[in-house]
Amino acid sequence: MKKPFFTLALAVAIVVFGMVPHAAAAAGDSTLFNMVRSAGAASCLSSNAHGRVTISDVGPVQNMHVEVFALPANTDFTLFVIATPNAPFVPAWYQGDLTTNAIGNGVVDVTGIFSDETFILNPGTPAAVPVQLDHLGMWFADPADAVRAGCPDTVTPFDGDHAAGIQVLNTSNFSNGRGPLLRLQ
Repeated sequence: MKKPFFTLALAVAIVVFGMVPHAAAAAGDSTLFNMVRSAGAASCLSSNAHGRVTISDVGPVQNMHVEVFALPANTDFTLFVIATPNAPFVPAWYQGDLTTNAIGNGVVDVTGIFSDETFILNPGTPAAVPVQLDHLGMWFADPADAVRAGCPDTVTPFDGDHAAGIQVLNTSNFSNGRGPLLRLQ
């Protein structure tokens, strides 16, 4: 009587535990890379200004964790996924805002698609051609903040009111067409 019960219990355990997905992440489920100071901000930002990005696959979407260091203190910035790290940058996709603390460090977490499947359809073409978005860029959210930091007063459209300052960080440490978002497949 004990043997059939044990056999049944073992069979049920194998079926139940065999159907539960394992929690271990597979290789390639996350990527880590740096953002560097933009060429246009090199003369007005600390040479230590940089960012560190971790993208983790969490199923059908990814979490992008962005940390920045040595930027102007208590300042708002905007984060975009972009086609190229340098001008003209577009097409571009707004991701979120980040505010630095008293020592110029900040963090933002964004959930979305940040992989080799990140693209936008270009409405300027008859066939709506897909354009790969594989780079990141960060801008002063306000041109006045750029001026306070000693940067040019150039106005760019990279904010909700379409009046942002210059780009401060980007992923130009990766070549065009080979941006870091292509690392996660």
